[in-house]
Parts: sequence; structure tokens; C-alpha cells
Amino acid sequence: MNPQFIEGIAFESLKLILMVSGPTLVVALVVGLAVSVFQATTQINEMTLAYIPKIVAIYVTLVAAAGFMIDRLMSFTSGIFSDFTRYIQ
Repeated sequence: MNPQFIEGIAFESLKLILMVSGPTLVVALVVGLAVSVFQATTQINEMTLAYIPKIVAIYVTLVAAAGFMIDRLMSFTSGIFSDFTRYIQ
């Protein structure tokens, strides 16, 4: 096992983390921005107003993208376990 091999695994795992967490982070960002614009235009200064729409949007995103996320995680995990003999040499 050489450093390039470990860097390759680390790069693939970071890429997987970004692909799996990306949709929820983007949705949270967009909903947070929309709620902030709404609060600024209506001058409502309620701090808890931003949390409920974000929670609902993230939940809907997780339900909608669960198949994609689980598929990516399972393929990465099975790839790691199937090539396990290469890692311990």
C-alpha cells in the first residue's frame, strides 16, 4: 500500500461525502436564503421562523434522495470490502 493508493481512497471518500451531503446542503441554503429575504422584506424578526421551513425541506430532500444516497454508500462500501485484501498487504 503506497501513499498514492491511500490518497486515492481518501479522494474517493471525500467525493462521496460531497455527493451524498450536497443535495441537503443546497436545499438548506436555498430555503434559508428565501426565508431571510422574506424576513427582511416583511421585517419579521422571529428567530425560530427560519428553522421550521429548513427542517421540512431537508426532510423532504432526504426522503426524495434516499435511494440515490443509499445506492452510492452501498456501492462504495461494497467496493472497499471486496478489495479488502489489497488494503492489508
